[in-house]
This record gives sequence, C-alpha cells and structure tokens, in this order.
Amino acid sequence: MCGITGWINLDVSKPHSDPTAVLHSMCETITHRGPDSEGIWTDEHVALGMRRLSIIDLKTGDQPVYNNDKSVVVMMNGELYNYREVRADLEKRGHKFVTQTDTEIVPHLYDEYGDDFVDHINGMFAIALWDSRRKRLVLARDRYGEKPLYYGVFGGKLVYGSELKALLVHPSVPRELDLDAFRQYLSYDYVPAPRAIFKGISKLPAAHILTVENGEVKTRRYWNLSFNKNGHVRSIESAASELRDLLSDAVRMRLVADVPLGVLLSGGVDSSAVTAFAVRHATETVKTFSIGFSEDSFDETRYARLVAKHLGTDHHEEILSAARAADLVSEIGTWLDEPLSDGSLIPTYLLARFVRKHVTVALGGDGGDELFAGYPMYYGHKVAAAYGAIPQFLRSGLIEPVVKRLPVSTKNLSFDYRAKRFVRSAKYDTITRHHSWFGSFTLEEQTALLSDRVKEQTTGDIYADALGLLAICDATSEIEQMQYLDINFYMAEDILSKVDRASMAVSLETRAPFLDPRIGEFAASLPLNYKLRGAKGKFILKRSLEGLLPGSVLTRSKKGFGIPIAEWLKDRLNPMMHDMLSAERLNAQGLFRHQYVATLIDEHERGVASHHKQLWTLLVFQLWYDRFLDS
Repeated sequence: MCGITGWINLDVSKPHSDPTAVLHSMCETITHRGPDSEGIWTDEHVALGMRRLSIIDLKTGDQPVYNNDKSVVVMMNGELYNYREVRADLEKRGHKFVTQTDTEIVPHLYDEYGDDFVDHINGMFAIALWDSRRKRLVLARDRYGEKPLYYGVFGGKLVYGSELKALLVHPSVPRELDLDAFRQYLSYDYVPAPRAIFKGISKLPAAHILTVENGEVKTRRYWNLSFNKNGHVRSIESAASELRDLLSDAVRMRLVADVPLGVLLSGGVDSSAVTAFAVRHATETVKTFSIGFSEDSFDETRYARLVAKHLGTDHHEEILSAARAADLVSEIGTWLDEPLSDGSLIPTYLLARFVRKHVTVALGGDGGDELFAGYPMYYGHKVAAAYGAIPQFLRSGLIEPVVKRLPVSTKNLSFDYRAKRFVRSAKYDTITRHHSWFGSFTLEEQTALLSDRVKEQTTGDIYADALGLLAICDATSEIEQMQYLDINFYMAEDILSKVDRASMAVSLETRAPFLDPRIGEFAASLPLNYKLRGAKGKFILKRSLEGLLPGSVLTRSKKGFGIPIAEWLKDRLNPMMHDMLSAERLNAQGLFRHQYVATLIDEHERGVASHHKQLWTLLVFQLWYDRFLDS
C-alpha cells in the first residue's frame, strides 16, 4: 500500500526545471500512506513520486518499476492479487522480471496490451505510468475505487495524487471551494466523483483510465457492471454454491502478504464470511479484531466474539467509551482532505489504530451490502411505492402528523428516526428519495440553509451526475439501478474513502474480498429476488454461508458501525458545535444562513427533533474548512 503523486507538462516542448524539491514535498504530505520508503523519477517532461508501505517483496519491491528496456516507468498504490498468474503468463511470452513485487507486471502488461493492461489485473490500485517513447502519461483507478486518485490541470501542468493534500503542495494549484461540489456534499454527505471539493480538481472515477498525450487529456471507462441476466436463471442451490466458491477464492487471493495479516470482524454477515474463508485457507491461526462501545445500541462485540469462538480465531477486542471516541472529533480535519460526514469514520479509525498494533494488512467485509442489496433503503423503495398509493389526504392529514409526533430517541437507528426520514423523502422521485434517505439536506432544506451568494453561484442540479450514471446502466428495476448508483457513488466515495483514509492514517492496508470483480459480475447477473427477498436483503449470500456461520449471525438484523452522535451534540460536543456553528463564524464564511442553523441546534437540544445528521454534516465541514480554507 502506498501513495502516488506527480505531474506532467502538457506541452512537452517546454521542459521544466529541476522538480525534485517540489516532488519531494508532495511525497512528504502522504508519508502516512507509505512510511517505509520514497520513490522519485523525473525527466524533462514528467515528475513521478510515491511513498511505499512494504507488503510484498520487502527487499526488492521499491518503486518505480520498469519494462525490460526501461522505456515504461510505473508507480502504483495498491495490490494486484493475480500477479503470480499474470507474471507466469508474461514470462512465457518472453518478458524478464528483476523483482518479486506485484507492481512489476504493470509495465510488462502495458508493453503487451497497451491501455488494455487494466483488463488483465485483479486488484485495488491507483497507477501512474509514463511511456517515454510516446511522451505519454497514463493514470488508472481500480474497478470499484478502493484506491483514490485526484487530478487537475493548472499552469500548463496536469497534477495528480492519491490525496488532495499532495496536489495542494504544488505551487500551481490554488485552494478555492467548488460551490457545486459543496452542495453535493450537503446532500450526499460526501463529494461523488468526478467532482472534488476544490475548484479545478477532479477525482478520477472508479474503473476509469486517463491519458495525457500531445497536450490532450482524455478519460474513459474501461469496465462497467452489467445487470443483464442473459435469459439464464440459476437455481438457488447452484447460485449459492457458485457464490461460495467465488468468495472462497477471493479471500484466498487476498491472503498473500510478506507481513502480518488479520481480519476486521464486526460480527455482521459480511466480515464473518470473510473470516470463515480466511480460516479455511490460512496456514496459521487467523487473527481477528473488533472494537465496541459501552453504549449497548452501538455495540456489536458479542456477535464478533460468537463468530471468533465458532471459527477458532485468535480474537482481539477493545471496548471504548463514547467519551473517548468523542475526543477524536477535533482531529477529523487532519485525516480527511475532503469533507466526509459518515459517522462511522471515527470507529473505523479507532479500529484501524488498534489493529495496526498487531498486523500490517487486514481483510474486511466492505461491498456486501451494495452488491447483495443489504441496505434497508432497497426494501424502502418497495414500501414507498405502496405508501404513494395511499390517498394524499390520509398521508398528509393522518400518517405524517402521527410520525412527526413520535418521541425522539438518540439510540442507533431508532424507529422514530427511520420513520421520520422515510416520510420526509417518500414523496420524491427514486434518485432524490434514495439519496435523501442516505444523505443529510434535501433540496428544500438547502434552500433554507444556504446563503443567497451560494444559491446564486450554483446550479442546484445536485443529481445530474447520478442521472448521467443511470444512462449507462442496463438494470431495468429501480432497486438494481439504486444498487448501481451506490456502487459508483456511496461505496466508492464514502465507504471506501472512509476506510482508505482511516487505515492509511495509521499505515494499515485493508483489503476487500467482496470487491473481487468476479463477485460483482456474478451478483449483478442474479435475479433481484435472489438478493432481496421480501424485506430480507443478502438472501443468496446468507444461503451460501449456511453451515459455515452460526444461524444467529445469518438471521440478525443489520446494525451498522455507528457512534452516538445525537447524544454527543447535546453534551460532550455541544461547546464545539456552538463554537463552529456560531452566527459570527457562519456570517464570516458567507455560506450558511445562521438563523436556520440556530433553529436546527435549538430543536435538537430541546429534544423536539433529532437533527444530529444535519448538524454533524455541518460540523464536519467546519472542521475541514478550518484545516484547509480558513486563512
């Protein structure tokens, strides 16, 4: 696991002066991603840099790596799980290798297949490749976006990096808030690709390749998940058996490392499945890790212990008080280079910090919910269709007033919270409804929240990118269409960004077996009712795990990896909230209407409404703003 950064002059007829000092400074900003070594390569046109966290080939695996005549130079952040098979095939074709690292297959694949080299690798990666013969730079990001990659064109240069922080070090790159991206953050809780929070900077979307040649910058999608069933329907038994084999092999491939390795075990279905297959393939006792909170509605450790005992793992656990976790909130701005208001960021960081004391690589269960329809919102769309059939006078005159008067609870995913969010958003079209359930501020709420300046300078067309994605999606059901959006937006730019930033902050590599492309393609090919049956998501996944995991784990309700934000904002974080969201501060920023924010705070503190999600989204933005934009 590493971090990459660098730039290329768009006009290769104008060589740059010695870039080493700037490149070194850019690399230093991402030392946490790779504390073991630094790699730098420059010529008169391009500057390539990286920081390395040594995982495979500890002795000779430093970067850059080259093809046989050294005309192709590669820096990579990530792991390629099928590198041994690919290397063996390339050797048969006459390619010679000088290291044992997985990265070295990339320049040889490029020699063999050109830009289609990405089709031959199974892994997580952000790659920078320089073809000195054609004076051509290639950037590529993995199929699901496990590894981040930012870029922007400034001062005649395309500057890129694994984190925004690296780009901002380059003297050509300014810091200016992108107000349209800012509005997307308020809606989604994150900034979906291709936008980034700074004007002029973009995220290379997952499954995309970018080329710079003859001064021209081009991007293209090289892989897309298809939901076409091709008229073939497997039996439940056949599908469950095939899925079990795919998961088993995906976990096996991700156990390769020359450093200590473990599994992040929450006790949920997905992480428990990864643990079960890791135990099957490991040559020694598998180490598992979990953290919990003293607050019962946020704690899952009893399920993790149950699975660990069932599978015979060497289990490690840490129980934290919410107060201790709350103390970390002020540090959020140092972990993130874009605002991200997913509340599970803090427990994810705490887990990563705990795990890093024992191992350098950890497998996790990310991806199962998106691929196998595990989120309650998918079933919620079915309920919304039935709800919409109820006469309007009954909805607005009876149901909604009753739901609005439900007593406010601060427990994790309480009934009143879910019911109020459902009726708030059920009236919208599918895309708006879906992201209103997931996110913080609806379009109407943004109208009340934002200053006139922000509204005048933005389009307000927050879901245009989502509509663009659906235009290339072949799913016919609205639930599978929302899965597709979640895979490209929520999973890539929230879940995977959260895990990447939290783990890389402590130099821990995480791997996600569910994101093996074979599993995604298999899941998309199945009928929807194999994934979502009635109100129960992940139906086929749970069927495939019968006999491997305890029945109580397979039948338990989804809980999530949360923290008691609603309660924190009333006590431990209350002074911080009032400071960061004060009228004086908001007026100086010119982004928010302080009266509306004051109303949210007042209603939340009095317990007449739970606005913790909206207030947390604003608080995280303010912490990020103080770190990156407050002069």
